[in-house]
Amino acid sequence: MHPLLVRIIDTPQFQRLRYIKQLGGTYFVFPGASHNRFEHSLGVGYLAGCLVRALKERQPELDITQRDILCVEIAGLCHDLGHGPFSHMFDGRFIPLAREGLKWKHETASVQMFEHLVTSNGLEEVMKSYGLVLEEDMIFIKEQIGGGPTSGRPKEKSFLYEIVANKKNGIDVDKWDYFARDCHHLGIQNNFDYRRLIKFTRVCEVENQKHICARDKEVGNLYDMFHTRNCLHRRAYQHKIGNIIEIMITEAFQKADRFIEIEGSEGKLYQISTAMEDMEAYTKLTDNIYLEILHSSRPELNEAREILRKIERRELYKFLGETQPEKDEYDGLADEIANSKPEKNPPNVDLKAEDFIVDVISMDYGMKDQNPIDNVLFYCKADPSKAVKISKEQVSRLLPRIFAEQLIRVYCKNLDPNIVSAAKQYFVQWCIKRDFTKPQVTNLYRLKDLEWSYQFF
Repeated sequence: MHPLLVRIIDTPQFQRLRYIKQLGGTYFVFPGASHNRFEHSLGVGYLAGCLVRALKERQPELDITQRDILCVEIAGLCHDLGHGPFSHMFDGRFIPLAREGLKWKHETASVQMFEHLVTSNGLEEVMKSYGLVLEEDMIFIKEQIGGGPTSGRPKEKSFLYEIVANKKNGIDVDKWDYFARDCHHLGIQNNFDYRRLIKFTRVCEVENQKHICARDKEVGNLYDMFHTRNCLHRRAYQHKIGNIIEIMITEAFQKADRFIEIEGSEGKLYQISTAMEDMEAYTKLTDNIYLEILHSSRPELNEAREILRKIERRELYKFLGETQPEKDEYDGLADEIANSKPEKNPPNVDLKAEDFIVDVISMDYGMKDQNPIDNVLFYCKADPSKAVKISKEQVSRLLPRIFAEQLIRVYCKNLDPNIVSAAKQYFVQWCIKRDFTKPQVTNLYRLKDLEWSYQFF
């Protein structure tokens, strides 16, 4: 490992990643998934170096310099510096609720944290001593992390931006590491072979732009990659229990937010929801905030603390079922369910919108409803310099026709068995009214009295 990478790792800003779980609430369901953002970041930095060195060795004419290699490795190493507590729970669940209307993502904080890491640890001179030109290379590194404009390198080196975070088709070393690492810790089979793909990548020019291309015979390997991503989401990342635990942690953080004080620069105090405005404060915000609330004796944290205690006792909100909507109509769903009391044999319970939690899950291949392989360029053995596209029909008739879907999962906050049973009837009646797919619910035999358009088995 390059000595500059070691200097970056040995800073408080990077060491912070040791205390942020890679998979957030998923760890509460899969005990083996105890890995953190720290080791994932090391892996991405390593794989970034592997790929860029392979391209340099295979195509010397690309003029990839040691500066380029070092900058790509730094970007891979630092790409996740901006993650908050419980990783994607923070920017995917907590911030949208705590800071409504704020368009914030962890990549933005990663760029800011990288700047803070360099300046607060006096690494500018160290970077210069290893041959970096700060005026150009700081821009290049930050653009790779944040996915911004590509002004840090000339047009003939635009392919370097496709290594760490590939915005064109999603094939990048970030995914390669977390597929391998997450599958290992979760006990899920990983069918994607990144080592083979590295052997069969090269750079081709298309319309005066250079892009990383894969050998045509690797198209099946790439479909395996996106299939692995989908499997990980279905079986682990979007697990119904892992998700409700994250929802409950989010509720606890919301209730605790205004009482938490995190000291930032110049002694200014920040909350959980505002700490990312000051990198000195944000450096102190990790998964440990969960334990701080859980073990606090402050009376103002009672509500938040009780939610976390319920998680510890496994007194979780009850899963009622899931269904697939036909359209993106998600506003006011809890109210709709609360107004869906069955008319035939109605339960002797009146439920309100606040009794329900509605979680909308998106499943896709990483580019919403698009097939990401449509944006991948390939080369053939006969003419390695020419880039081509390969249609789905050229590969197999067994590949998916649709590349995105939404699931609606509904939970009941009240744990009383009678209320949970009634809530399931409300949920199924709502699915009937909306003409959604037959819901997957537990104890379905109790719900046969409800009118459905086809038979229960």
